[in-house]
Amino acid sequence: MAHARISAYLPPDIEPTKAALAFGRRALPKLREELQGPELLTQQRALVALCDLAHDPEQVYQAIEIGFIDNLKALLGHPDSVVRQKTTEALYLMTMHSVGRQGLIKNGVIAALSGLLDDPVDICRKNTHQIFDMMAKLPEGAAGVLQAGLVPPLVLKLKTEMDEILELILDTLSNCLRMEVSEALATGAVAVLKEKLTHPSAAIRSKAACVLLDISSHAEGKVAVCEEEVIPVLVSLLEDTDPEVQASATGALMFAMVTPQEGKVAVCEEEVIPVLVSLLEDTDPEVQASATGALMFAMVTPQG
Repeated sequence: MAHARISAYLPPDIEPTKAALAFGRRALPKLREELQGPELLTQQRALVALCDLAHDPEQVYQAIEIGFIDNLKALLGHPDSVVRQKTTEALYLMTMHSVGRQGLIKNGVIAALSGLLDDPVDICRKNTHQIFDMMAKLPEGAAGVLQAGLVPPLVLKLKTEMDEILELILDTLSNCLRMEVSEALATGAVAVLKEKLTHPSAAIRSKAACVLLDISSHAEGKVAVCEEEVIPVLVSLLEDTDPEVQASATGALMFAMVTPQEGKVAVCEEEVIPVLVSLLEDTDPEVQASATGALMFAMVTPQG
């Protein structure tokens, strides 16, 4: 089945080699000056050139030092879609480097990006979610996403976003919900994730199960997983054709069984023990490990 892909192609008149780009450290002050100018095409070309420089961590460090991030934050709300596209791309490329991630956190970029969740241009939204994904890999970045109040809108976006972006949202939520789950639970995250467990994409099924695993690491999350009757769906995924889905579902079941007792009983009532035993002979070591852990918790219950 063919799937739509997000295109990052630019208009033909935006040629990075036409930017007035100097060499070394002189390039960044010149580009910053061009970004602050009134000419749209000059701004676009400067952003394309900046994206090229942002592959170099030394250039990223210098850009942060001279205050480039403030300029980029100001351009996030620009009416021109190409400016927004290249601005978010530049910020994403900065997150590929440790110094860039720290710089974005210190300069409050996470909160500034919240306005792009509803951007009409697919590539702008994709770039934005790539930034959130990269930032959330750091504890302070995940905390920044939580503090910016982004978890509820991210959960709601699981209902409407295209598959390519859904995967990024699920990865971001996975890292954030390891820290705190109350806002996600209040937004109905478990019910939404339950729906994604039957998504046609194996990657989305697997990532949804991973987020439920992270939710189940919290006591209130375990209760929600039981109340929403997610366990029968997770059990059905133990026989999924994709090994990553099997491993993620098994891991989520294992965490659901740690406590409360209701989780253990619910899993055992699904007659899951024979399936878990069969997974011990799976060729995928991650599936074997998850099945072993799940069996350990299942067998300590009276029903086991």
